[in-house]
Amino acid sequence: MGDNHKIQLYENQPIRTAWDEEREEWFFSIVDVVGVLTEQPNQRGASNYWAKLKQRLKEEGADQLLTNCQ
Repeated sequence: MGDNHKIQLYENQPIRTAWDEEREEWFFSIVDVVGVLTEQPNQRGASNYWAKLKQRLKEEGADQLLTNCQ
């Protein structure tokens, strides 16, 4: 893993990250963050939670929920 992609820990749980050198800012995996904050037992549960939350937010009119990072 290069310097631009690292695993950060939050309460001993891994969070995937990426550093954008040009913008000088970190990006965090939303699925990992949701998993830690909602205490999901696995990544599948976190992914399902995020999918449902995203669906509900779109129904309420949220137009941009994430940035597509390559």
